[in-house]
Amino acid sequence: MTNIRQLLREKGGDVVGIGPEATVFDAIRTMADRNIGALVVIEGRKVVGIITERIYAREVVLKGRTSPVTPVREVMDTDVPYARPEQSVEECMAVMTKTRLRHLPVFDQGELVGLISMGDLVNSIIGHQEFTIEQLIHYIQH
Repeated sequence: MTNIRQLLREKGGDVVGIGPEATVFDAIRTMADRNIGALVVIEGRKVVGIITERIYAREVVLKGRTSPVTPVREVMDTDVPYARPEQSVEECMAVMTKTRLRHLPVFDQGELVGLISMGDLVNSIIGHQEFTIEQLIHYIQH
């Protein structure tokens, strides 16, 4: 069973952040430039929230706000569950499914060490299943 520490080792622990006073337009542009779906909102050295493409659609577009003048602080989600490196991929997938979230920050002893997406978890599970299938085929053939 793969844990989040192993997943971050494979994928990398780079986290792209943005300040709460930045505009939503800047956040969306950063996500588009980096081809990612979420940014951790960081004030000073503290994580204060997360902004995602889904939040943008629901809190800006559908509410008639304008992204060039709306600060991230006004729309970010501040009640975000998080993962720990020792948790399993399956545990995190259960949390994400239950909370209907697609991104989880990863904290190790209070320090932000990564951000995982539902896609990262699915890819990890598929990789593990492919490895198991290959091992079974090898066992059967030999």
